[in-house]
Amino acid sequence: MDLAAASLSPLPGGWSGQMFLAEVAGERSVVRVYGGPGGGPGGGQRRGADAEVDASLLRLVRGLVPVPDVLELKRADAATGMPALLVTSYLPGVRGDLLLPDLDEAGRRTLGRHLGVLVADLGGMPQLEAGPFVDATLRVGRWEGYADGLAELVGAAPLDHLSPVEREGLAAVAEEVQALLDTVTRRVLVHGDLSPGNLLVDPATLAVTGLVDWELAHAGHPFADLGSLLRFERDPAFTAAVLEAYAERRGTPPDRALALARAADLWALVDLAGRRDRDPVAARADRLLRVVARSRDAAAWDPDV
Repeated sequence: MDLAAASLSPLPGGWSGQMFLAEVAGERSVVRVYGGPGGGPGGGQRRGADAEVDASLLRLVRGLVPVPDVLELKRADAATGMPALLVTSYLPGVRGDLLLPDLDEAGRRTLGRHLGVLVADLGGMPQLEAGPFVDATLRVGRWEGYADGLAELVGAAPLDHLSPVEREGLAAVAEEVQALLDTVTRRVLVHGDLSPGNLLVDPATLAVTGLVDWELAHAGHPFADLGSLLRFERDPAFTAAVLEAYAERRGTPPDRALALARAADLWALVDLAGRRDRDPVAARADRLLRVVARSRDAAAWDPDV
């Protein structure tokens, strides 16, 4: 693709500044820019191979879940300062976070079933061990400076803003949650940020047309993506539809799947709370974490979150 001849415009939302809509002779594609040479959104775990890992992941799951085609990959050039670029096909659809609030109950159930199938399919892609993908071969490495268990993560996370009561409650929840998570020993491909904002949906059929933004993908717990999807979701119709479709696909009863999802997502809540000043999603996760800590219940909720 001749990027010099392309008309580029930033994509809105969380992708702004990193992802651009490109158009050449009426053909649309998406261009993602990955920081500078040796850097990128992978936080160092991918050792500067973010674009290569993302391209490999898209090729791996293509045909199993809706993702764009990889059209071109340009690796970073340290000599010129040129960042890595990944060009993918353009997918139609409306972002899920924009569509979901306006759906009626029937629509939320329909979309919920589609998403339940999507999460179940991801949860069926096995991995031999947990860890980050470190290169284009999708070799699984070791987490750098990461805790071995949830209790250890809670103790090491920058959570000094929590009250003594909240810290004590969170420590108690962490032990209980880890015991539940340890009952599932499989490891699978995890998207890592499966939220409505990273989903494209056909507004007419409510079918999922795209799952995007794979920068946090890794090998991990089978219920991590389900937890991410349902993190801030408490609507009974939507949640029930997700869990029913998941149960049909994976065989896990809805109540157990939801308990495991809330438990798996506590890892993400603790991590996000440590970055609470950086973005609104992390700040909201921090508020939810404090509700969980005070109630000593991983499934706790407060409408003000």
